[in-house]
Amino acid sequence: MESAQSTRPVRLYVYDLSRGLARRLSPVMLGKQLEGIWHTSIIVFEEEFFYGGGGITSCLPGGTLLGDPDTVVDLGNTEVTEDIFLEYLSSLGESGFSGESYHLFDHNCNTFSNEVAQFLTGRKIPSYITELPSEVLSTPFGQALRPFLDSVQIQPPGGNSFNRHNGPS
Repeated sequence: MESAQSTRPVRLYVYDLSRGLARRLSPVMLGKQLEGIWHTSIIVFEEEFFYGGGGITSCLPGGTLLGDPDTVVDLGNTEVTEDIFLEYLSSLGESGFSGESYHLFDHNCNTFSNEVAQFLTGRKIPSYITELPSEVLSTPFGQALRPFLDSVQIQPPGGNSFNRHNGPS
């Protein structure tokens, strides 16, 4: 069993789902520069945890079809034990991070990563990630696309659904 005094590193994996297209096309389409369309996950206890249309999911770091992240952000260390963290994830999955609760703009992988980062370290994820939906929706093109994008769910392939009885399944 882990000592209450041991700390574990917490990292944020940042993936550009557009694979560079947002950087090239956003000035023309949105009238403003976007560096990427961000998907994030939290790496802790040697596992990658993320949220999408399938609910909370985990895999080995870099184990989704997205491969290696574009950026890794060090969020600090946590004193939270793995058992407490897994209990916390179970409660999140039951209270607000089920697959049915997913919404591309309002309740997504970045919302999840931000909440989990604060639980583990007291730190938020970078604002350029959490503010991306409002950046897109503040443009006429973003507003025109919203009805279509509201129905989009993102679930990176790979990983295992999180199960409260035994952690990742």
